[in-house]
Amino acid sequence: MTRRAVVLGVGHYLPDRIVPNSWFAETLDTSDEWIKSRSGIERRHFAAEGQTTSDLASRAAKAALADAGMQGSDIDAIILATSTADMTFPSAATMVQEAIGNTTGFAYDVQAVCAGFVYALANANALIISGQARRVLVIGAETFSRIMDWTDRSTCVLFGDGAGALILGADDGAGTPADRGILATDLNSDGRYRDLLYVDGGVATQNTGKLRMEGKEVFRHAVEKLAATAEAALTKAGLGPDDVAWVVPHQANIRIIQSTAKKLGVGMDRVVVTVQDHGNTSAASIPLALSVGRDRGQIKRGDLVVTEAIGGGLAWGSVVLRW
Repeated sequence: MTRRAVVLGVGHYLPDRIVPNSWFAETLDTSDEWIKSRSGIERRHFAAEGQTTSDLASRAAKAALADAGMQGSDIDAIILATSTADMTFPSAATMVQEAIGNTTGFAYDVQAVCAGFVYALANANALIISGQARRVLVIGAETFSRIMDWTDRSTCVLFGDGAGALILGADDGAGTPADRGILATDLNSDGRYRDLLYVDGGVATQNTGKLRMEGKEVFRHAVEKLAATAEAALTKAGLGPDDVAWVVPHQANIRIIQSTAKKLGVGMDRVVVTVQDHGNTSAASIPLALSVGRDRGQIKRGDLVVTEAIGGGLAWGSVVLRW
């Protein structure tokens, strides 16, 4: 028998405020058509004043717990992927831990920007297969609206706020690609490219800073690296693109999503797309898309799902799992 990390529940939360593309045209030289044609984004959600990343994460966590029929006390570990934690420390994960009434588990944040949720899933999988935890709550949550330069039309129109959560539980499989649960992971990073996507603030500068991005270069790296990491994870699992029911990519840009799917050899009819409604929610985008895809009736039990993401660092990776 082989221990697997199986999906037990999923949930998400989006702030109430919906911001259409037309909102940016009031202050920037841009338009709804300009934004849609370059990114596929039509609208996004922004957190309310005083609403923090841990607030969003806690709501998504409670939705996932309800979906799994579990209580906060049933969770052994909480891993929260975010680049916009409420404070330098303590971790936003510990704030979620309090919110869901968990006092016996452990909680920590993972920071790999847009690839954060993939990294967090790999962490959770390792905890489960090593026996350190049986039930792990994995969350991606961001309030990127707090780090935008509202004068930079090339970046500020792309991002949104939100949170998604997944609960993984230990289960026994046969050790074959037919098992449910996480079948393979692939993680990568290359610090030589850190200047392509970063925030120009932090402890060293004693200010929060704003997001900066070299869009064309990020696009080039994204298409190449996302297809490669997905193929690598599928190979590790003993599977190929034809076995994939759904690709659930990081929702950064529709052109990146389309180009990566083509390079991977998967039709867009097998890709879950939410970028038009959420924008780029960084570490929250994949769990949001998983939850929405399940709610839409796209992702069903037994489906082979591939998630892949790339973010600042550069950091990128993928996870192959059977729902």
